[in-house]
Amino acid sequence: MRRDGVARAVPRTRAGAGRVFKATAGIVLFLLVWELAPRIGLVDSIFLPPFSEVVGTWWELAADGQLWEHLGASLARSLAGFLIAVAVAVPLGVVIGWYRVVSDLLNPLLELFRNTAALALLPVFVLLLGLGETSKVSLIVFACTWPILLNTISGVRTVDPLLIKSARSMGFTPFPLFYKVVLPAVVPTVFTGIRLAGANSILVLVAAEMVGARAGLGYLINASQFNFQVPEMYAGIITISLLGLGFNQALVLAERRLSRWRA
Repeated sequence: MRRDGVARAVPRTRAGAGRVFKATAGIVLFLLVWELAPRIGLVDSIFLPPFSEVVGTWWELAADGQLWEHLGASLARSLAGFLIAVAVAVPLGVVIGWYRVVSDLLNPLLELFRNTAALALLPVFVLLLGLGETSKVSLIVFACTWPILLNTISGVRTVDPLLIKSARSMGFTPFPLFYKVVLPAVVPTVFTGIRLAGANSILVLVAAEMVGARAGLGYLINASQFNFQVPEMYAGIITISLLGLGFNQALVLAERRLSRWRA
């Protein structure tokens, strides 16, 4: 029995090592090209410093606290806008998806705004709300709302009718029907929208922080560009990428936890 267990564990270990290699090979190759291209003259090192130089600058910014100050400001704005969007879009999506009258009433308005790029409205938010935090958070809320809302509506409308009929035949009232049947069924679709919204919150955040901000990763990137501090600019870009990656992984873990009933 012990030998059989070891024999089965070896292929699993090799398969796991193969997956890790495939997942990291592309990133390692990209970073290697980034390191070598400026050093051998393929690109101008002034405009694209070697990766090792950018990493050194990143550590310097982290050591003197500048990086954490900008990261904290960006994370606060991003999370505030994202959480407000989730709190608004999920209940509204459930109502629109479930009640045809509400859908018919709001659908023309939804079609108009969902096809309007969030960044195109940045000047409007600034004019109406000023250059402070309110305009930045509001823009993130706008950008994050639509993927969550549309995926929630789609999820509610595509719940298996047999599940709903079965629950009603068992005497479920509307609230237990929503709580025990509809909501668990729409979790995967809703989280697809939430993950898209998480990416949007980072993308829109950078643009919002380039206008009138005094702290944040977008401000760091913009200020570094204007001052021709190219390594600092790339350090900010890398931090934005890591923030987006971490945000996405946190949402994936949350989705798995809330979808354990599907296993």
